[in-house]
Amino acid sequence: MEIEAHIIVKGLVQGVGYRYFASSRASRIGVKGFARNLANGDVEIVASAGRSLIEEFIKELKIGPRAAQVNDLVIDWRPPNDRYNTFEIR
Repeated sequence: MEIEAHIIVKGLVQGVGYRYFASSRASRIGVKGFARNLANGDVEIVASAGRSLIEEFIKELKIGPRAAQVNDLVIDWRPPNDRYNTFEIR
């Protein structure tokens, strides 16, 4: 059963390839949704898949690319609102 996670990634996550990292990992794991930069320096991610796949994705997001420094992830679990065909960078 699909579920959706709304994730805010805090730390040094803009200008370091974080969204591309997230997109690559999402495609490999089978997670759909999107990643986009927020004006305050955070990255917003919406991930849609089975819960175990999203939890695997979250483990990767906590690490991030080499140049990133992830300080925190704020995760809100919810029923899927949209149907995503891929994982896109916005």
